[in-house]
Amino acid sequence: MAFNKRVKIKNVLQQDLIGQEITLMGWVRTKRSNKNVSFIALNDGSILTNYQVVADPALIAEETLKRCSTGACLKIQGTVVASQGSGQQSELHARSIEVLGDADPEKYPLQPKKHSLEFLREIAHLRMRTNTFGAVFRVRHALAYAVHTYFHTKGFFYIHTPIITASDAEGAGETFKVTTLDLNRPPKKEDGSIDYSKDFFERETNLTVSGQLEGELAAMALSEIYTFGPTFRAENSNTTRHLAEFWMIEPEMAFYDAEDNQNLAEDFLKFIIRYALEHCAEDLAFLDQRAAEEEQSKPTEQRAELGLLDKLHFVVNNDFVRLSYTEAIDILRNSNHNKKKKFSYLIESWGTDLQSEHERYLVEKHFKKPVILTDYPKEIKAFYMRQNEDGKTVAAMDILFPGIGEIIGGSQREERLDKLTQRMKEMHIPEKELWWYLDTRRFGATPHAGFGLGFERMVQFVTGMGNIRDVIAFPRTPGNAEF
Repeated sequence: MAFNKRVKIKNVLQQDLIGQEITLMGWVRTKRSNKNVSFIALNDGSILTNYQVVADPALIAEETLKRCSTGACLKIQGTVVASQGSGQQSELHARSIEVLGDADPEKYPLQPKKHSLEFLREIAHLRMRTNTFGAVFRVRHALAYAVHTYFHTKGFFYIHTPIITASDAEGAGETFKVTTLDLNRPPKKEDGSIDYSKDFFERETNLTVSGQLEGELAAMALSEIYTFGPTFRAENSNTTRHLAEFWMIEPEMAFYDAEDNQNLAEDFLKFIIRYALEHCAEDLAFLDQRAAEEEQSKPTEQRAELGLLDKLHFVVNNDFVRLSYTEAIDILRNSNHNKKKKFSYLIESWGTDLQSEHERYLVEKHFKKPVILTDYPKEIKAFYMRQNEDGKTVAAMDILFPGIGEIIGGSQREERLDKLTQRMKEMHIPEKELWWYLDTRRFGATPHAGFGLGFERMVQFVTGMGNIRDVIAFPRTPGNAEF
């Protein structure tokens, strides 16, 4: 059948192929017919735009045309001609149509009408065939490519850190256990606890929550590395911001301090957003229009001030404001929003862990620019963050974006062995489980830093989708592992 000789619709639309004989393959979005002609809108996923195919009943059998219903997969051979209608410069006049796969119009769920996102999540195996999800996943691809492009051009090395690990980098304990033991009859120790020495790895293991700790090991040899892989949190959360399986981008850099870390993170975010704006213009224009329609359905006081494209340009075109957590607390505590009790979580004292509403207030209301917050209280941050000389704060940073709040979290890492082990004791993290991590402080320690970017949160920001479950192909959330 020589499938590889097909031409993608994207190439037909971007090249002058008028007069040429070509083969298109794709899925029917819509078909309209009269006794003289049938018009088929074909899409192959290479681009948002459908391509019009004109089928003459004198050339194409009536039975074949009947099978060209929405959802059917077709192979069409014909001639590219100048389009007589508006909206497209060319169209394909079909010489032959082969139905590669039928789609019963009585049963196919994606008929040409508006479907709710909730309904489409229930048929996630088909939802990528819609305009919205086709656009989202093309943008997701472009962002992933931009991530690798950015770090490669900066001389970073891509490291694959383990998915199965015995450590919990965040110390939160919200991990998925990995085991081959018979859960109905697990081996027990004399004290009644499970004997993990009989397990596959001969110890207790779990799916990773972060590649950071292993990434630091690599940075101590290669200087600048990044990880980009799946991570897992067994957090029983059903919000629009959380997934149980998600992807993390985590660069780690030797010889970087906190300021170097902030500079890299800002430059990185601007690069990948700029890349999407340049390479996904049609998809982003469609998603911008979709987001605008969604905003119109909300009460006026709940509507976003910036449209999607405006928001993306807002980030790319502004220098990020940098201020300390202490300065941010003063701004928030003294704000009219706080005084009039418009925050769900009122800011009363230093040491409060900031919520998304506080982060967004700083970005959207106070500074009207993206914000980098630094020097958080050590009590609300992880054990590996470098302690500042004041004894109260650590060299942490969070980058805050409009509409979403925190997009990146990072820090200069604690390279001093005595400070690190003392902090681990305070947080009840056993040294014996992280002996290998501590070795990087024993042998050739150096100042170093890094950050983490949740990829789905980034895709959500760039596409304007309101729910994080709509920017990953097959979301894993509490009670949901269907596809």
